[in-house]
Amino acid sequence: MKRSVIRLVVVVCLVALVALSTVETVAQNRRTGTSAATELLIPVGGRDFAMGGASIANSSGVEAIHWNPAGLGRMNVSAEGMFSSMTYIADIGVSYGAIAARLGEAGNIGLTVKSLDFGDIPLTSQDDPEGRGGRIFTPAFVTVGLSYARGLTDAIAVGTTVKLISEQIDRVSASGVAIDFGVQYHGLAGVQGLQMGVAVKNIGPQLRYDGTGLYQRASAPGGNRPEQFYKVDGAAYELPSVIEIGLGYSGTASDNMVWNLNGSFTNNNLYLDEYRLGGELGVMMEELRLFGRAGLGMVPQAEENADIFGSTFGFGVGYMTGGVNLTLDYAYRQVEFFDANQVISVKVGF
Repeated sequence: MKRSVIRLVVVVCLVALVALSTVETVAQNRRTGTSAATELLIPVGGRDFAMGGASIANSSGVEAIHWNPAGLGRMNVSAEGMFSSMTYIADIGVSYGAIAARLGEAGNIGLTVKSLDFGDIPLTSQDDPEGRGGRIFTPAFVTVGLSYARGLTDAIAVGTTVKLISEQIDRVSASGVAIDFGVQYHGLAGVQGLQMGVAVKNIGPQLRYDGTGLYQRASAPGGNRPEQFYKVDGAAYELPSVIEIGLGYSGTASDNMVWNLNGSFTNNNLYLDEYRLGGELGVMMEELRLFGRAGLGMVPQAEENADIFGSTFGFGVGYMTGGVNLTLDYAYRQVEFFDANQVISVKVGF
């Protein structure tokens, strides 16, 4: 049984590497900015975000659903919930909620909801290009995910997430499905504390907009028809699929101090490749836990000012009382041209 599980992990890693080279060869970053549903890439949760998103090898619990669904299989409580709020670029707000529960030996399940708040936007048209009519619209971008993960052995965990995507802008909307899959291997090569993670995310069919907002008033050339409405067919765009491979190493500096270092490589099918580094230092007391974190993302191929995101840092405070784990995490990311991204997340475990 153990050998078959190890073979499964090896096969998954090889498939990811082959897909990685294929995507890189085909795309070559020539279609940057042409993907649909880019909200799938917006990070959530204060802990992993503060480490630059490099912790796909050891992210665990309900927060891991976004980063590597295999980490859900390492949830160490019976049930866990999280709420995360983020101030993103251009005054966009990102709200994220997740709950997860253990089903014994059957594995763990989780449910997530992510929504974007764009605020009210003036509605303009050909007849009213400046929006003097006072009409407004509010885009609604919502993603709902259902996850399942299981620890196959003490060392290996796998997980998957099916996400339903819904985007609506005034009278035009699009919907689709995306799938994530992840693997985590702890004790890599027999080294205690060495972890590896592989995640393939946002795999699914193309997204296409449709709706009455695509009808335009026009006259057909070469005929006697009066002016009428014609529908403009929207183009279909691929989802922002990514393949991530990461390594992590965890250890203890003393009886009450823990640390971990992480690194990851991200291949984007419609963007430049990214390298991430991150780390965490924690002080463990009887009921209180304090953490400091920092991370950095690098896009070597990006032109000057093309990569607007900078380094990240943050902290976490955990408190356990009466069998309930309460955790507050905060993350900050530098952003060029816009206000910095800030994330506050609260987790409760039972």
